[in-house]
Amino acid sequence: MLKDKVAIITGGGAGIGLATAQMLSARGAKVLITGRQIGPLEQIASNDPNIKAFMADVTDPDSATRTVAAALEHWGRLDIIVNNAGSGIIQPLANANAKSINDIFAVNVTGPTMLAAAAISYLEQTKGSIINLSSTYGSKAAAGLSLYGASKAAVEHLTRCWALELAPKGIRVNAVASGPVETAFLTDRMGLTEDQVNEVKEHERQIIPLGRRGETGDVARWIVNLADPDSDWLTGQIIGVDGGLAIS
Repeated sequence: MLKDKVAIITGGGAGIGLATAQMLSARGAKVLITGRQIGPLEQIASNDPNIKAFMADVTDPDSATRTVAAALEHWGRLDIIVNNAGSGIIQPLANANAKSINDIFAVNVTGPTMLAAAAISYLEQTKGSIINLSSTYGSKAAAGLSLYGASKAAVEHLTRCWALELAPKGIRVNAVASGPVETAFLTDRMGLTEDQVNEVKEHERQIIPLGRRGETGDVARWIVNLADPDSDWLTGQIIGVDGGLAIS
């Protein structure tokens, strides 16, 4: 059911975004992957005829309309939006500042909102789907993660509100709340040192009921399932994929 469907995946050059792009492509979908560095995106696209690269920064107010226009230029339609690009920070309340607050919400909240808004009329034509990426920490409290967790809680509330608002247009909106996954997020986005990363990973392995951190495919397959038109009676849902971390 995904053959020749057209998807946009923000932050599609690595991690969960890349795994999702590859799974969608394997099912015959056409995928536009976006990111701030065009080189890695073009390298991925060069190895897969179903994937195209587009340089876009989700914090740029103009990037949403340009991204949608690029997908339409390539394939003439739009069926799926995956708001995957994300930012994180470990920051105690005592160290909070306006810049760090604005930066994380610009990526995790403003960017997805602008892209979804730019895509509405095209998704209505195809009875398409929006999938947002949340986190276990959008609902689970953790010291030092108040800003990150609050931004993901916002994503989950946006998901439910958009689902109600867009249902009359035939557009479904869901989210996947991912647990810790083996990507470069801790170093590239959260800025942790190698020792800090190892400490965090070991702690997570101990507290995740299923005893391991996730792989990108663990999360990507649920994004693909939500995007599939066969899931046409599912909207407004937050699907937790975290090895049981949310209930630990």
